[in-house]
Amino acid sequence: MTRHEQLIAALQHNFGFDNFKGNQEAIINNVMDGKNTFVLMPTGGGKSLCYQLPALLMDGVAIVISPLIALMKNQVDAMRSYYDEDSIAHFINSSLSRPEIHAVHDDIIAGKTKLLYMAPEGLQKSENVELLQGVKVSFYAIDEAHCISEWGHDFRPEYRNIRPLIEKIGAAPIIALTATATPKVQQDIQKNLVITDATIFKSSFNRPNLYYEVRPKTEDVNKDLVRFIKQMDGKSGIVYCMARKEVESMAQILQVNNISALPYHAGMDTEERSKNQDAFLMEKCQVIVATIAFGMGIDKPDVRFVIHYDVPKSLEGYYQETGRAGRDGGEGRCLCFYSPKDIERLRSFQQDKSRQENNMQEAEISNQLLAETQQYMEASTCRRRLLLHYFGERYTEENCGCCDNCNKVFRQYDATELLGLMIETVQDCNERFKPEHIIDILHGNDTPDVLSFEHNKLENFGIASDEEESLLQAIMKEALLHGFLQKDANTYGSVHITPQGKKFLRKPSKFEIPIEVTSEDAEENMQQHMIGSSAADDELFSILKDLRKKMAKIHEVPPYVIFQDPSLEAMATFYPITVEELQNIPGVGAGKAKRYGAEFLKVIKEYVEENEIIRPEDLRVKTVAHKSAHKVAIIEAIDRRVALDDLAIRFGMSIEELIKEVEAIVYSGTKLNIRYFLEEVIDPDAVEEIYDYFKHAESDNIKKAMEELGEDYYTEVEVRLVRIQFHSDLGN
Repeated sequence: MTRHEQLIAALQHNFGFDNFKGNQEAIINNVMDGKNTFVLMPTGGGKSLCYQLPALLMDGVAIVISPLIALMKNQVDAMRSYYDEDSIAHFINSSLSRPEIHAVHDDIIAGKTKLLYMAPEGLQKSENVELLQGVKVSFYAIDEAHCISEWGHDFRPEYRNIRPLIEKIGAAPIIALTATATPKVQQDIQKNLVITDATIFKSSFNRPNLYYEVRPKTEDVNKDLVRFIKQMDGKSGIVYCMARKEVESMAQILQVNNISALPYHAGMDTEERSKNQDAFLMEKCQVIVATIAFGMGIDKPDVRFVIHYDVPKSLEGYYQETGRAGRDGGEGRCLCFYSPKDIERLRSFQQDKSRQENNMQEAEISNQLLAETQQYMEASTCRRRLLLHYFGERYTEENCGCCDNCNKVFRQYDATELLGLMIETVQDCNERFKPEHIIDILHGNDTPDVLSFEHNKLENFGIASDEEESLLQAIMKEALLHGFLQKDANTYGSVHITPQGKKFLRKPSKFEIPIEVTSEDAEENMQQHMIGSSAADDELFSILKDLRKKMAKIHEVPPYVIFQDPSLEAMATFYPITVEELQNIPGVGAGKAKRYGAEFLKVIKEYVEENEIIRPEDLRVKTVAHKSAHKVAIIEAIDRRVALDDLAIRFGMSIEELIKEVEAIVYSGTKLNIRYFLEEVIDPDAVEEIYDYFKHAESDNIKKAMEELGEDYYTEVEVRLVRIQFHSDLGN
């Protein structure tokens, strides 16, 4: 029997497959010939089989070095499912008791175990080194080998100590495997493991069944995300969030919207985390909401969507995480919500961390990885081509037909004049402010920062107020990409003018940018992949406005104190008919629902029955009540009459940030009394005048209030403070 026939027979007998995929057979032959091997194979390509099958056929035990307990357990369970004896595969890690570890040692010494999974931290323990020195090691498999490289997306310092441990235990061939490695990372891995002689097997990174899409991360991101998942019709998916707190919050949001979802992050109890992972694998829940650690090596072939709620730290990480969708070759939707502010937040966090650890090289690497991610997120060209190019692979198709950019139609927009105004504004601001601030000035947005620096008095303030803000953002993006402007990482992303930008100011030349346009064909194509938003019922909205006006007259308060327009629009969209449903409407807390809700619910219910409306329960996006981390402490402090500026210092906030927290508390229906603080910081006559303004105003809009009251007389902080007291007195 030839080697090929032996391998096919072993494949059928052990795993039930009739044929190998891609390079699998060549890789296995290379390992069995005792040669060092480097495998670069996308998620779903069958990397595990490349070391599992030769381990079963070769003498001795194969040491598989793996980064996560969850990954080890998953792989060991999978191997044991093919055999009667559990001894065929073991792991040694902190989840095992001392007696369990001794039992594993016995199986290894007896020669029963063919695969032993360990983390590098466990491998370096003296008792494990001594154990392995006394047995025959067939080969070492380094799974998730990108963890070795500082340029990799999951760098772990312990991985760089693997080679010395191998030499200590005893030499044997090495196979390093990863789904994501740029040429630079690949060289770093080979150099560190001392396998520059390795035979390299590189599969294509192209996953034709995956659809890549990037959407702006707006205030409605939670609604957009929920609707996307609802449209996936119960299919399995993963939602990745950057922080543990966001994981918990997002899991709650999905749960209250009747989506079966569970959280997964390192801060959870080990047993609960494992239980949630198993529930996802066993399809007892539809969605797992997780930090990026989840999914490394998880063998679930039918994940149909992967959503990044936060932008990933690198394109390698993004590719690895999206690769967990459609591993069976079926449908795989990869959606990322992107905001430039997320990039700035990550960059700022990394710089602070690097300064504290005095490791500026790490900051430099992180900045470069983030810059590459940002370029991908903001690109208007084929996303598949960009991803493959990043990994050193050329994609020659003009249109992949399976990413959002290839399903859009663009036209060239002459942005010459607006680019000149943008560069002028950066110059007028002494090159000290971020892109968002420059756009606020051009668009005429009187934000607290714009007002505090008096940039509303600049000549260019509001000069582009007739343009869409999205257009100004697109021009800023292109100005940065084309090198007219650049961000300074050392000053947290402030914009500077490059020599090219200064030349443009002196002698402008035509500057065009691609702007998305819609056509019937493009719209039809996009509808297959995008989810539209539901429109409000105009007739019901009008009825609710009349009711609000009537109730405002009864209670002798302005209509907006009852419910604001966005709340009425949501009611006219989702038709709440119970108090619970009403409290899930944005801007409606328990206090408002109790005080004003009954009349509105009665009208909505009658309207629904009379018009035989089928309420859009499947699209109704509920919200989890805003739970400020400081909410209880703020309420208690105000009850004790603590000065708000002192309270802001205590929580490490600016006064504006604290006011925003207090506003959220009051708007949700909690009654607060901050008159003691108003008396301290604002003249009583001023308080009375501002308070009286809101009594008779049609809206509580701060911009309109400042125009009416006069910016020379009152600050925005003063007006907002009085507005809080006004809402608390009359609205709650």
